[in-house]
Amino acid sequence: MAGRTQEVIEHLVSGIVDHPDEVDVTEKQTRRGDLFEVRVNPADLGKVIGRQGRTASAIRTVSGAVAGTKGARIDFVDVDRQR
Repeated sequence: MAGRTQEVIEHLVSGIVDHPDEVDVTEKQTRRGDLFEVRVNPADLGKVIGRQGRTASAIRTVSGAVAGTKGARIDFVDVDRQR
C-alpha cells in the first residue's frame, strides 16, 4: 500500500508545480509509521504548501485516505536542503 501512496503523492504534487521533473518522493520507515519526504524545486515550495498550509493539508488528507488505517506522514522539503 505504501508504494501506491507514494505514487499518489507524486502525482498530486507534480500536477501543481512548475518543475514536475524535480519532484522526488522518498519513503522512510520510522517508529511512528511511514514517512514520505517530498522534495521540490525551491521555487515550487510555496505552491505545494499553499496559503496557510491548505494545499499541503489537502495532499496529506488524500494520501492518508489512500494509506488507510495506518496513515502516512508527509514532510515537504525543497531540493536545496540536505538529505
